[in-house]
Amino acid sequence: MTREQYVKQLDLLKESVLSLGEMVELIFRDSMTSVINLDVKLAEKTLALEPEVDKLEEDIEASVFDLLALQQPMASDLRLVVSTLKITADLRRIVGLSINIAKIPGRMEGGHVKPLIDTKKMADAAAFMLENSLKAFEAQDVELARTAAKRDEEVDKLFYAVWVELIEMMAKDTSIISRATNLLFLIRYLERIADHCCNICESVVYLATAERVKLN
Repeated sequence: MTREQYVKQLDLLKESVLSLGEMVELIFRDSMTSVINLDVKLAEKTLALEPEVDKLEEDIEASVFDLLALQQPMASDLRLVVSTLKITADLRRIVGLSINIAKIPGRMEGGHVKPLIDTKKMADAAAFMLENSLKAFEAQDVELARTAAKRDEEVDKLFYAVWVELIEMMAKDTSIISRATNLLFLIRYLERIADHCCNICESVVYLATAERVKLN
C-alpha cells in the first residue's frame, strides 16, 4: 500500500467513526423524544436502527484490525487507530443505553408520575456532551473536549436530585412504584451516557496530545 492509500484509509476510518456518531446522536435524540412524549411508534422506529449501528461498528473494527496488522501505524497514526477503536466502543454503549430508553414508553401505561423537567435537562446536557465530543474528535480540539466533559457534573447533580425525589414519591405512594422505577432507570441511563461521552473526550485528549487524563 502506498503512503497516499494509507493516509486515505486513515481518513476513511475517521469518517466512519463520525458517521457512527451521527447515527448515535439520532438514536439518542429519538429515544428521549419517544419517552418524553410516550410515543411508542417512534420508540419502535428507534429500536429498529440498532442493526445498522452493529454493521457500522463491525466495519470500523475490521478497518482498525487491518491497519494494525498490515500497516503497523506509529506515533500519532497509532493513537488515531487506537482512539477510534475506543470511541467506537463508547458510542456503541451509548446506543445500548439509548435502546434501553426507547423500551420505556411501551412500559409506561398511565403516563409519567412527574413532569420530566430535570430529566430533560439531563438529556440536553448529555446531548451537548455527545455532539461536542464528536466535534472535538473531528477537529482534535482538546479545549472543546474538556468543555464537553465538564457538563458531566451537571448531569450528576441532576441525577441525584431526581433520584431522591422519585424515592420520596414512591415512599408516599406505593401505587406509582412501577412507573417511577422506569424513570429511575431512565436517569441512570442518562448518567451513564454522559460518562461514556467523558470517555470519548478523554480519547480525544489522548489522540491530540498523547496524554492520558480522567475528565469525569
